Amino acid sequence: MRVALVLGTSAGGVGRHVGSVAAGLAGRGAQVLVCGPASTEELFGFTGGGVRFAEVDLADRPRPVSDAKAVARLRSLLRGADVVHAHGLRAGALAVAACARVAPGPLRFSRGGPPLVVTLHNAVIAGGRTAAVYGTLERVVARGAARVLGVSPDLEERMRALGARSVGHAIVPAPAPQALPGPAVRADLRAELGAGERPLIITVGRLAEQKGLPTLLDAARDWAGRTPPPLVAIVGDGPLEDGLRARVEAEELPVRLLGRRSDVAGLLAACDVAVVPSVWEGQPLIVQEILRAGRPLIATRVGGIPGMVGAEERPADGGAAGPLLHGPESEAALLVPPGDAGALERAVSRVLDDPALAARLGSAAAQRSALLPDEDDAVDQLAGLYRELAGTRR
Repeated sequence: MRVALVLGTSAGGVGRHVGSVAAGLAGRGAQVLVCGPASTEELFGFTGGGVRFAEVDLADRPRPVSDAKAVARLRSLLRGADVVHAHGLRAGALAVAACARVAPGPLRFSRGGPPLVVTLHNAVIAGGRTAAVYGTLERVVARGAARVLGVSPDLEERMRALGARSVGHAIVPAPAPQALPGPAVRADLRAELGAGERPLIITVGRLAEQKGLPTLLDAARDWAGRTPPPLVAIVGDGPLEDGLRARVEAEELPVRLLGRRSDVAGLLAACDVAVVPSVWEGQPLIVQEILRAGRPLIATRVGGIPGMVGAEERPADGGAAGPLLHGPESEAALLVPPGDAGALERAVSRVLDDPALAARLGSAAAQRSALLPDEDDAVDQLAGLYRELAGTRR
């Protein structure tokens, strides 16, 4: 089978997921072509092992002239594919235009090209003109894709409301874990950070609006009054870095910005509590990594997080979306509303004040991680879906 994977600019989870899927499909005999920006190939290195890469300038923001060229380039590249799978809203909308002819009537597409699957990895959290533009792209994807997969229930419901022909749940697992760090690594990293006997709170993510970091700093201001005051370590880089650093210094918050790190597993082993304060998330890789590490987790009740930690079980019915979460319900985290610094502060303080609760959460997290789908499950899901769509087309 000839499979084309399309993605735009990516610096994190989407690129890693596409790379994992491409390698898994090629390992099963598929001819895989990945189409995307050169910068994404440089970061993730898709080629090798039967996977080819073709450069397509898919920008992260609308650019009419460049977008028209990208559609023309995709139309040429995708002509011989048995199935096309685009990742992300903009990549999905441009792939719709490349795979199908526009039919009479607004936003209607014929099915002359290869069947198209679109996975939506993020919600639109912006407002105003940006929201209107992305609303149009959502309608294009809903009308033009043969199957839309969402990484969270709210994205799935949104596509159904927009009239998508077929909607399923995407599986986006974290890469296979490495060996867990030992006690010596934990001790060394705590010494490096200057944590000493202070509780260590870790957050990992891109320093962007979606991640809810101003709320984390609000909570850190209250934690500063504890004895001893916890140390909050934020791992990652991004556009908010300068503003966050200025606020930490101005308010003398017990927070360290660590930048991008390659030893996240060790940092998780070193922490007492892991926090995910995001405004929205789908299936964040860091939540899966925290669960695997068996650390107490405080996260916001948004997007796909509740299902990942067992607060919202999804039926493992196979179906078009393939295997999802299995097993009995198991709460493996304390969940708080997004943007509520008081709730976040109280939840973390509760864990720090109750070692037995921290131990129960850590144990439940490790057990929950064993129930999450892995990379083979993701490839199984997509291989079955591609066979179904290619067979229907023939």
